[in-house]
Amino acid sequence: MTHERSPWPALWALVIGFFMILIDTTIVAVANPSIQQGLNASIDQVIWVTSAYLLAYAVPLLITGRLGDRYGPKLVYQTGLVVFTVSSLLCGLADSLPGSGIGNLIAFRALQGLGAALMTPQTMAVITRTFPAARRGIAMALWGAVAGVATLVGPLIGGVLVDGPGWEWIFFVNVPIGVVAFIAAQILVPHLETHQHSFDWLGVALSALGMFMLVFGLQEGHTYDWNGWVWACIGGGVAVLGIFLLWQRANKKEPLVPLELFKDRNFSVANGAITTVGFAFTSMFIPLVYFFQAVRGLTPTQSALMTIPTALATLALSPVAGKLADRLHPRAVAVPGLAIGALAIVTWSLMLSPDIAIGWLLIPPFLLGVGSSFIWAPLGSTATRNLPMKAAGAGAGIYNTTRQVGGVLGSAAIATVIVNRIAANLGDIGGAPQGESSSLELPEPLKEGFTTAMTQTLIVPAIVLFIGALIALWFVRPAHLETPDAGEALADEEAERTPA
Repeated sequence: MTHERSPWPALWALVIGFFMILIDTTIVAVANPSIQQGLNASIDQVIWVTSAYLLAYAVPLLITGRLGDRYGPKLVYQTGLVVFTVSSLLCGLADSLPGSGIGNLIAFRALQGLGAALMTPQTMAVITRTFPAARRGIAMALWGAVAGVATLVGPLIGGVLVDGPGWEWIFFVNVPIGVVAFIAAQILVPHLETHQHSFDWLGVALSALGMFMLVFGLQEGHTYDWNGWVWACIGGGVAVLGIFLLWQRANKKEPLVPLELFKDRNFSVANGAITTVGFAFTSMFIPLVYFFQAVRGLTPTQSALMTIPTALATLALSPVAGKLADRLHPRAVAVPGLAIGALAIVTWSLMLSPDIAIGWLLIPPFLLGVGSSFIWAPLGSTATRNLPMKAAGAGAGIYNTTRQVGGVLGSAAIATVIVNRIAANLGDIGGAPQGESSSLELPEPLKEGFTTAMTQTLIVPAIVLFIGALIALWFVRPAHLETPDAGEALADEEAERTPA
């Protein structure tokens, strides 16, 4: 099936929803301390607000990509958009509904994750199916630019809303965006060719059970003093995921994860690298936001302003990274990006102190923006470069699943590390201020120890992102770069046709 019209309007329509998902993630990160205080919750419960979302997001991605192949990416995307928008409304109403406010919020965030899982692979599948291989880097760069805008707008909107009408409005804001996104998709996104697929429901059950056991054990281990059943839960999760992989290999009909896709070395390497990105980018902001608000006494809006350098650098450099991803060896773009990102997190860890001039703390987010600009485009375009069209949805689902699995593990691991480091430096103070006080700031005697705990915690995502840079060293030259003149001509032609 050929597509005569430009694929750009459809992509712009789809990234409205992608933008909403990213905004939701960054808004919640800024609002965590306020949610914890407003619902009188523990730090564990608040981090479950993120973990439940990421877990419900990650597990269905393996099958929602297939749903897009089977029923069309437009239909599945719009279905997910409705689920996400309605669940956002319910999240905002969580404390007004019967039952525990924090329990309701965790449950509705899981429903939100399901909606996001339906939406995300469809955007990537549309890029794969409508953009030629040599032009996908520019399209993937749009993802980076959208991430940059969301990094700027999300925390700022979140800070203003939390400081103003309250944390509930960080979810209510999704409702009008969801309506606009649905209308845009209805008008601009074409109906693409569908492919018949069977669905591996046993694979879905095994992957869901294994991931839940692993994440629950990791995140709740310290709560139960790492007793025998916690380790049994973690070990059982690993075992169930092992059984899942064996089933995928044995299933000759149509497995949930087509393992033959991993025979393509670049697809495998990109998935490994994006897992570390998901881990690091999800986990690093949690200790930073608590530091800004509990140690430095910043409001949510002021905390959000600390992310501006990341957003500006990403916006400025993402178009450059997209063009380079189409022309250069992916290793030459991705490895420096991942390494600079890891360096940015290490710089944060070295600089945080209760009395450092706040201006110095704008340097690490700028470095992070530079690094992230050169991560998304090369990883995304290289992962999908050699995928057959009939496997576009499955490949996009796998790629986004590995990213979200990294995020789930990052969220779970960082909860354990934060509480462990706080206990080591301060004893058990519950992780952050709680109760009815209007201030989130810690008493002065606790600030030094709390800061040390946060700096030690940041080393974990830095190490993981550096591992991602080592993984990216294994990229090989894509086939289209064997004829660089042709690739450059295609990229130049697309650049001329792409609206500014």
